[in-house]
Amino acid sequence: MVFEAADLTTFQQYYALADQVIDQSSKEALAECAWLLALNLAHYEMRYGALPLDETLAALSAAEPNDDQAELLTRGMENLVGLFGNVLSGLGEERH
Repeated sequence: MVFEAADLTTFQQYYALADQVIDQSSKEALAECAWLLALNLAHYEMRYGALPLDETLAALSAAEPNDDQAELLTRGMENLVGLFGNVLSGLGEERH
């Protein structure tokens, strides 16, 4: 898959949106998102094995990410923004 510059723009948009949501979120909402992300990661690891942290760290520190790194960053921000949307809209509140 070729990751185009327009897709990196999508990452930047998701990143800016996530930054805004984080700034406006309560400590409880942030904790809920962290909890849900941790459960998603645990589910993935149980099913497919541990994720290679070195690849994630390389994507975060890359001055100019390669196509795979850019896709990882974009999908990560997309997941974060979507999760915030679910938490802030009250989706799943009945579980408490």
